[in-house]
Amino acid sequence: MNQAYSLLTIKSIDEEKGMIYGIATTPATDRVDDIVEPHGAKFTLPVPFLWQHNDQKPVGNVVQAEVKADGIHVGIQMVLADQVQSAELKERLLLAWDSIKTGLVRGLSIRLRGLKVADIQNSWGLHFFEWEWLELSAVTIPANQEATITGVKSLYAAQVSKSNNDPENKSVQQPESGLQHTIPKSVQPPKVGGVELIKAPKFKTTGVKFV
Repeated sequence: MNQAYSLLTIKSIDEEKGMIYGIATTPATDRVDDIVEPHGAKFTLPVPFLWQHNDQKPVGNVVQAEVKADGIHVGIQMVLADQVQSAELKERLLLAWDSIKTGLVRGLSIRLRGLKVADIQNSWGLHFFEWEWLELSAVTIPANQEATITGVKSLYAAQVSKSNNDPENKSVQQPESGLQHTIPKSVQPPKVGGVELIKAPKFKTTGVKFV
């Protein structure tokens, strides 16, 4: 399993229904070299919406999702605190609702599983061409991760602009110029704890890459 992060820009809130509508930026993983194609997302609604990536703390569901050039447009149905009896659950729902609505928690973490993934040559990065969207969480993101997300968003916007201006290229999913990709002929099942030997630079005798 992998995790990718986005920043949520809230467009509107329906207080009565507990709906939050917003745009999630282009997903970025923990590693700067990785590329996640938004249009490669495969999912079935509703997608579980969790609080701080805790499987035991659901707070709603993603009931609308549409991938566009500026990010993933989402509609999140929160469970309202006045709909439950449990004091513990009521406290969690109030905390999540207030934190997201006020912008104190504006990070989104996407748990994903790679379906069509390729190594990016001359880097440690992976290119996720297709991926399964398993769940979404509201998370507090450190400043360094937020900077990475912002950088990925800017890079993707530049790619889209370049692609749109090229009459011979109508796809917004083209990889960054200068990065060579090898698309696997078949999708291999995820490997756990594997080590792949790679060709090392001249000044080293060997190298390893964790996959």
